[in-house]
Amino acid sequence: MPVPGLDPELAPAHRRSRSGDRVVCRAARSLRQLLVSSASRQVAEATRIAQELQQPVTTGRQLVVTSIRGGAGKTTVAALLNLTYAHYRQDPVLVVEADPALGTLPIRLGAPSVRWTCADLAQVVSPSMQFAEITGYLVQVAEGGWLLPGSRGRVGARLELPEYRAVMVALRRYFGITVVDCETLPNPLARTALAAAQARVLVVPATVEGVASTRAVLDWMAGVPHPRMLPGTVVALTTHSPDATIDPAAAARHLEAAGVPVVPVPYDRHLAAGGPIQVARLGQGTRLAAGRLAAALLTRAVGTAR
Repeated sequence: MPVPGLDPELAPAHRRSRSGDRVVCRAARSLRQLLVSSASRQVAEATRIAQELQQPVTTGRQLVVTSIRGGAGKTTVAALLNLTYAHYRQDPVLVVEADPALGTLPIRLGAPSVRWTCADLAQVVSPSMQFAEITGYLVQVAEGGWLLPGSRGRVGARLELPEYRAVMVALRRYFGITVVDCETLPNPLARTALAAAQARVLVVPATVEGVASTRAVLDWMAGVPHPRMLPGTVVALTTHSPDATIDPAAAARHLEAAGVPVVPVPYDRHLAAGGPIQVARLGQGTRLAAGRLAAALLTRAVGTAR
């Protein structure tokens, strides 16, 4: 039986969502666009990102999002990627919640209810199914794309490796892009998903501890002979507080020394407030960062990374 994505008794507690940028920031940005030439550079970058996001794929590409600790913003980044790909691409886009331990992806994507989970679909999926049959087991996201949840909000939900493999192999031919919100490392399912994906993103909180721990993971990935994971990896450096004490540029340089690109995701009031993500309320910097991250991942997934 379907269950609500968000408990109806809790829904009134969520206040009206705020914009990601403050009013003064939006006003200052508008003034800068009138007075300086940076607007043309922003348009040029937005055009480049759109072209990369719309590049064709011959077979479905699976992109895994993970982190080495909870609270890094992994689920939020997975939701942003799904919304970004769904906005720019014509082929179907799917996001899979492969983190069933009370995952919050359905809430972040505003799912009205959850019925089938990834483990449920593994019991019935078959290569003979048509696209219309498959989508009957999925949640259509109002802002774009499809969602396959990992649980129905129950404690103790599990997703076994054979179930995950069965679902991912079966769904690959239906969706041009599949984003996987995976469990944190070093969980066995996360390691398997990282190895099988065409590209992967490590979500790193912009803290000294988060950057140091992730650098160690990147060094480990560099030493894995097969499959070679580092060339298809991108780091998302997420800032969760307006008063962050770490220098994002210095943190990015430290991580880039391991041989991976780093995309900073700035603090965003709308994201920090929790609840469903509304693209129109995201800050301009957040939308641009999501586009950069999505483009970098897809470029690596199709094998055209320079």
